[in-house]
Amino acid sequence: MQKTALFVFNGSPMCFVHVLLNALDMHARGDRVQIVMEGESTRLVAELAKPDNGLHGLWRKACDQNLVAGACKACAQKLEARAGIEAHGLALLDDMNGHPGMAAFREKGYEILTF
Repeated sequence: MQKTALFVFNGSPMCFVHVLLNALDMHARGDRVQIVMEGESTRLVAELAKPDNGLHGLWRKACDQNLVAGACKACAQKLEARAGIEAHGLALLDDMNGHPGMAAFREKGYEILTF
């Protein structure tokens, strides 16, 4: 089993759809996958939670399969996305000066991919 952490900084839905598709595909193949929302991607959470959003189904599936580790606390606060993240029930990650650290994932054997 491979372990992969997908750190998403890009806030583009066109980028994020590929994160979701790859995370779901890797998971279906038996891999351990975690999505970490960083930077501009923290703004996507409130939009993805809306049932009429074109990516809502994939987002819901990734969340239901526990593939989303959480979102950056500092970025969510700075970009005014914290309320949407908290309303969605995602963890706010802050183990590295308010941001989610990659080192903790590496220590657990995760390969890090950034988007």
